[in-house]
Amino acid sequence: MSEELRLSAQDAEDLEVISAQMQDAVLKVGDLAHLPGKRRFALVANRFRWEAEVKWRGWFAKGRHERVRTGLHFENVMKVRTRNIAQDKPDGVLNLLAIRFEETDTPAGVVTLVFSGGGEIRLDVEALEAHLSDLGLKRETPLAPRHED
Repeated sequence: MSEELRLSAQDAEDLEVISAQMQDAVLKVGDLAHLPGKRRFALVANRFRWEAEVKWRGWFAKGRHERVRTGLHFENVMKVRTRNIAQDKPDGVLNLLAIRFEETDTPAGVVTLVFSGGGEIRLDVEALEAHLSDLGLKRETPLAPRHED
């Protein structure tokens, strides 16, 4: 059985699942791409494998965690806006905190990718359609993200 995650979202509830899986993903500014001709916005990130944490806690020593290279793309993108993201620095590192969807005129709306430090990417979409796929490149990491309660 493959451990690679593949998810799709066509409504806000589906996107919450993708957001939870992408929480604390790290990526470089250069790993973001807007493809206006295809009406697509895509990114590749190192996703923290939250779903592996239960396995690690139960079967292995503490301090073992995993990240996996993951692709995420949004279809039907009409416009992209950024805030507090230095697009002229492709090696700049971003930490993804959440992905939200706000419907404006059904089925259209705005997808917001929220990054630490106040960065945001807002995607105006004709209809919500998102796809997440692990690319199979896993690596062990000794550090797990921590959040204040």
